[in-house]
Amino acid sequence: MGKLTVRALRVVLATVFVGTVFVQVSMVWTLATDPEDGSLPLTPLRLITILGMVSGQVTLVSVWRLVTMVRRGTVFSHAAFRYVDAVIGAIVVAALLWFAVTALNAPGQRDDPGVTVIMGGIGLGILGVALIVLVLRMLLAQAVARDVEATRMRAELDEVI
Repeated sequence: MGKLTVRALRVVLATVFVGTVFVQVSMVWTLATDPEDGSLPLTPLRLITILGMVSGQVTLVSVWRLVTMVRRGTVFSHAAFRYVDAVIGAIVVAALLWFAVTALNAPGQRDDPGVTVIMGGIGLGILGVALIVLVLRMLLAQAVARDVEATRMRAELDEVI
């Protein structure tokens, strides 16, 4: 991975991280100062937003760490699994939070239940992303196993020579 690519990705990750912190601070401020008007359950939606931002931040930090490992050439190690598992967990949490938003929004959609169905489909799509990352984790596990085996075989060959 080139230096320019790493820098560009880190700028994007840092920018999104700062944006999520801004949204969290705004939501906390709104929770403290803006009362609900009764049309929607705003407090639960605001809390879900804050938690959703935490989920995104976990993903951003984990990707940052994985990019660092790629840059150093250490991504094919057991240490990488911790960050990939964190990404999978954060995506699953995001999907569960989205389902919570869908459930909170559903009573207001009695006249048009299609919105709730679409929102449920989006939640399933988010879970699909978690499954894709899980498949990538399995590929990483195979690569780590092959790297360990290659290192062992190289050591045996060095002994023979």
